[in-house]
Amino acid sequence: MCCDVAVVGGGFTGLSTAYHARQLLPGADVRVVEAGRCGFGASGRSAGFVSPLFGLNKDMTALRFGREKAIAAHRYMNDAVDFVDKLVTKHQLECDYERSGSLLIATTPAQERRITAALRLVEDWGLDGFEHRSSKELANEFHSARFRLGLFNRRSALVNPARLAQGMLAMARDAGVVVHEQSPVTTMEEVAAGFVLHTAEGTLRAKRLVLATNAFSHAFPALASKQAPVLSQIVLTEPLAPTTLRSIGWGSRSGFEDARTLQHYIRLTADNRILIGGGDTMAARRGDLCNAFDHKVFTHLEQHLLELFPQLSGVSFTHRWGGPVSLAVDMAPIIGILGRHKRAVFALGLNGHGVSMAPYNGLCLAELLAGQRTRRTEMFFVGRRALPWPPHIIRSPMLHVARHLMKLDDRLRWD
Repeated sequence: MCCDVAVVGGGFTGLSTAYHARQLLPGADVRVVEAGRCGFGASGRSAGFVSPLFGLNKDMTALRFGREKAIAAHRYMNDAVDFVDKLVTKHQLECDYERSGSLLIATTPAQERRITAALRLVEDWGLDGFEHRSSKELANEFHSARFRLGLFNRRSALVNPARLAQGMLAMARDAGVVVHEQSPVTTMEEVAAGFVLHTAEGTLRAKRLVLATNAFSHAFPALASKQAPVLSQIVLTEPLAPTTLRSIGWGSRSGFEDARTLQHYIRLTADNRILIGGGDTMAARRGDLCNAFDHKVFTHLEQHLLELFPQLSGVSFTHRWGGPVSLAVDMAPIIGILGRHKRAVFALGLNGHGVSMAPYNGLCLAELLAGQRTRRTEMFFVGRRALPWPPHIIRSPMLHVARHLMKLDDRLRWD
């Protein structure tokens, strides 16, 4: 079997790349090869925050790349959020989309200082879309004694990520993309005419290749040192009764995060469940990245939600799950070109912000395939020389130590 473009990975990045490759390369045979079901991996397991956050935070991005590139990254992410909005609207994707904004919230005096510094930074950089939220304003919005100060970003949105992935799958198929699910790539080689992919279904020959594997990129030697997968976990309550929902306020339905280093992220779903995730993370071992859990984290998340909203006592938690996040060493994404003849492209290192960034990166990858130069392909993180992670035997204890240092930092400074 032969094609013009083979896309490995059926998440947000891969489906977007395939769709846009069909637009930019008319008549091209574009195929997606997915190990499981499209959206089953990191894309569909996320919390569904369509966020303009790039990397870890703006301070770290500026420290690593400089102020001007940090501002350019912020604008790229604003465009990414708007891009998802346009995709949902244009293709009428039924994915519980809500453009309700997001909040960064302080629950301790130390977190207040961190948010105050963030407010000064966005003012100094002249960034729009941000608003201060006082403790009084937060008390009117959330019936919780823990909320002290907030930074509101009106651009953010919420989505059901699994439904978004299914909508994008239909969008790609409607555009003529052929999708091969349940077809893990076992081996891959570059040949004179392109690439040969060996899958469970058979052999696929492609002139051009896209590796849209993000947290699963350790399976491909050319990408293995560029990112490391870590696991983030989530719990979900039963649907809240109207009286229970009124008892906590939350009329705006904005998702929010706290200002710890290992953040908690919290949102309402379309059927008025509360989702809470984060709080801790763990290095992912090779193998099944979607079913390796730390049940102490699930318990921590449930307890933390009750600390924020004691009036939820007695509400049941009905679902627990987790998924992998792709981290680059410097916490910034990487888009690049591979292969002896530069006929393969890839994207990874989304650092937990893939719901907005991955679809937009897909457009960038399609533009690279088409040989186009755009404001996306000219971004500083496209084609950059990334710092490599050490070999796995060193990486795993390194991530373990980093995790415990962040937990200690939260206990001593931010909790």
